Amino acid sequence: MNDDTTGASPERHGDREEIARLLPAPADWDLPREQHLRHRDLLMHHIDHDRVARTRPARRLLRPAVLAPATALALACAVTAGIALTGGDPASPGTASHRAATDMQPAAALLDRISDATETRVGLTVRDDQFTYTREKARGADLTSGKAVLGPLTDREVWAAEEPGPLRKLGLVRENGETLPINADLGDTEGTPAGINRPTYRWLGSLPTDPDKLLTYLYAKTPHPDGRERDQAVFEQIGSLLGGVMPPRTAAALYRAAAKIPGVTPAPQARDAIGRKGLGIARDDTRYGVRTEWVFDEKDFTFLGSRSYLTKDAPYGKAGTLLSSVAELEHAVVDEAGRQPTDAERTRTKNRS
Repeated sequence: MNDDTTGASPERHGDREEIARLLPAPADWDLPREQHLRHRDLLMHHIDHDRVARTRPARRLLRPAVLAPATALALACAVTAGIALTGGDPASPGTASHRAATDMQPAAALLDRISDATETRVGLTVRDDQFTYTREKARGADLTSGKAVLGPLTDREVWAAEEPGPLRKLGLVRENGETLPINADLGDTEGTPAGINRPTYRWLGSLPTDPDKLLTYLYAKTPHPDGRERDQAVFEQIGSLLGGVMPPRTAAALYRAAAKIPGVTPAPQARDAIGRKGLGIARDDTRYGVRTEWVFDEKDFTFLGSRSYLTKDAPYGKAGTLLSSVAELEHAVVDEAGRQPTDAERTRTKNRS
């Protein structure tokens, strides 16, 4: 399954230099890490589309869990050009997960119930030579004009390779009827290994299940540009892992770890991309004025999806403007990328459309 590894070609270096030359000047406002990842991934999608059209090797993906839900190319360019992801209190310690938080009790109680329900589920069997399959509906804001313009709801399917790697071919993504390869992360000329940027089932199963140890690991591994609010970055990192196929004990540990992050609160009005209302967990990025919410089924506590929106006016939109939303519909394990799962292979979230 591994491709032969090769160094970066002169043609690739030329492409990157040309892209850098064409990028707009950095904006005077920043994005939270989750939106940064989504928009940077979208930029690579557009670059790859052009390369495929010229029969040149596609190069796309940050990681399957954060595939961009909408067209935001202009902002993606600005982010990739080097906008600093700064926010919160620069003096905030990296071990903030162990600080007391006065607003945590309701959220902690809810996440504990979700964890208990998750831990009792029967996990799927996943081999290293297989692919995990995810089908979801998503929408997001196009910021090309400098204002957030909400795009249409789109269908997306992802086949993610489970081989530990490092791999240069990570799977396939199908969106709006177009299928493209998922390639190693930009700069991974030797391929991208399993890890926090490519969370395979086996890697997820290797994570600590003790919530304190898991949170310590996530605080250490989550990228932390200078000045970025550490707690929000880790909350969003956990959110980027949710929704896929993972061992139930790992999912339960992630929820219990999230309960220990200061600022995490219940979100009674949380809805996913197709309008399903459920039990919500949220955290506000107070500097950027963005709220990120996770939505769970009210009866069996399965993860339904997520959304993020502005909580205060910004240069690109008013408070309440939706930035992104996702609804998880199906998950499965298949033997071949691009193949639809059988009824026996797939699992579905409640009340899917």
